[in-house]
Amino acid sequence: MLRSPPEPESEEISLYISTYYSLLRSSGEVRVRAFEEGHAYSGSSLHAGALDEEPDLSAFAYAAARLPDDMPDVDLIILGQSHELFEAAGYDVRQWKIAKTRGRRRPLRYDGNGKLAVFIASASDIDDLVPIVTAYQIEWNKIHNRLRRVAPSPEAMVEATRDPVALAAALGVSVEDAQKLLDAFGPARLERGGRALYDRPLDLRVRMLAASYSQYQRAAQRWWSGIEPAYVKRTEPRRPPVYFVSSNTHALANLVGGYARSHADEIVAWARLRDPEGLGDEVARVAALNDPTQLAPLLYYLLRQYIHSSSGTSKMNEVRAFEATKGLVHLSEPGHIDVDAQIAHLRELDPELLDPRLKMPGIERLKKSDAVLVNIDYPLGMAAYHLLSRLGQGVGEVRGIYIMGKAATLNGRVGDVMLSGNVYDEHSKNTFLFKNAFTARDVAPYLRHGSVFDNQKAVTVRSAFLQNKEYMDAFYSSGYTVLEMEAGPFLGATYELVNPRRVPTDEVVHLSAHTPFDVGIVHYASDTPYSRRQSLLSKSLSFFGVDATYACAIAIVRRVIELEVARLA
Repeated sequence: MLRSPPEPESEEISLYISTYYSLLRSSGEVRVRAFEEGHAYSGSSLHAGALDEEPDLSAFAYAAARLPDDMPDVDLIILGQSHELFEAAGYDVRQWKIAKTRGRRRPLRYDGNGKLAVFIASASDIDDLVPIVTAYQIEWNKIHNRLRRVAPSPEAMVEATRDPVALAAALGVSVEDAQKLLDAFGPARLERGGRALYDRPLDLRVRMLAASYSQYQRAAQRWWSGIEPAYVKRTEPRRPPVYFVSSNTHALANLVGGYARSHADEIVAWARLRDPEGLGDEVARVAALNDPTQLAPLLYYLLRQYIHSSSGTSKMNEVRAFEATKGLVHLSEPGHIDVDAQIAHLRELDPELLDPRLKMPGIERLKKSDAVLVNIDYPLGMAAYHLLSRLGQGVGEVRGIYIMGKAATLNGRVGDVMLSGNVYDEHSKNTFLFKNAFTARDVAPYLRHGSVFDNQKAVTVRSAFLQNKEYMDAFYSSGYTVLEMEAGPFLGATYELVNPRRVPTDEVVHLSAHTPFDVGIVHYASDTPYSRRQSLLSKSLSFFGVDATYACAIAIVRRVIELEVARLA
């Protein structure tokens, strides 16, 4: 018998969410300090030290990595959905400089004078950003107060930032935690951030411009308008059938674009000379084996560093141009929406340059295929619903929907892969049941370090911060072991592609009976909230994490090729 999940949000988290949404309805500016009490008492698992006097440097580092380098100078954060909304409110954001973060892909503009404009693509951006900013301010002010007591001058603070041991002594924390603070700023902004931490407390303000559901839909329309010309060629008699994939853009490009493998000698020579991350000897050893399957993961991992080792954008342009000649077109920020897309016409792919793990009998039949693989780069939360809904309106026959994402696992380890056929969605309160196109045997042959767990149950959460131990315990006791942010919205959009009504709320939704195409969802573990040894706050996936990413991507692309080869037979 199907057991419904428990009530997903604790009373404290529900109160916190209600607090910031009610306050942000104001037409004026709201001080972030108004969110602090609700945030601190929510018991967030990512901000366990919110109520402590001692700084929680893990939470600060997590938040800082998802905010721009200019954040120490920001006073006002403005949330809006389009350039028109910002300009109507008097903010000429087109003239502001582009700002970037390390841990979130979100369009940002900074005016150079304390104002940060944040483009929101869905309500999930609000649920993500508000707790991040609130945690950042809470911990900034703790650190500031402690530094003012122990550091005699800003110069002394800057000097301390050059030595984790000295900084740890000044703050009264471990050296490991002090290093997290240094990593939070990064080398480029360390001195500036250290001075700002000493000089002033934070009193951030937030203003949300009139947000509307229709504006989210308009943003999705602009995004699709930037993709459509590459999807439908003028010579096509009709809109081609589509295999839709949501993953990262580097894995699919490396698997089917062929640049890394065709330039293997150059990348190996560069790695032996530069020894990036101490991998030079390993690259030389594997290259000597003359086994492309073993060398490929290293080539893929090092390609990004190889590209950026050259000044300017010429090397990246070279890679994009090469991939385009092999059937893969990359679209950066289509419609000025920060979700990149890739279009691969299957008949144009070069079988000789495909990753050797994709080869299979009959692959030559792809030359007769009319299908297009559309891959988009990890939308956040409810943006997944809006983008897939709009894509579904603009394409021909849908032959498969495949989602790859990162997740927290309650029963595994970082680098494991989880496959679910049951997803509870906090946004719609629905439980989606579907036949996952993937099982453990589809992924396990390509995973070297971790394990694969199928028949799991997933929860789509509103935000990484909006979870506490009570919350996780309740789900874990009901058999839910995967916490992630996009599966529910994607499944809601999938429901609307094959049903004559909008996705319901608070129901058990059986997708398997009504979906005429493949649906596959794979998650790789980037966080283990129940483990004290590995955490999203401190664990970098690096080369170890790429193993799980590529195992998932290989399973997805193999599934697409298998289905298309079988259809063409």
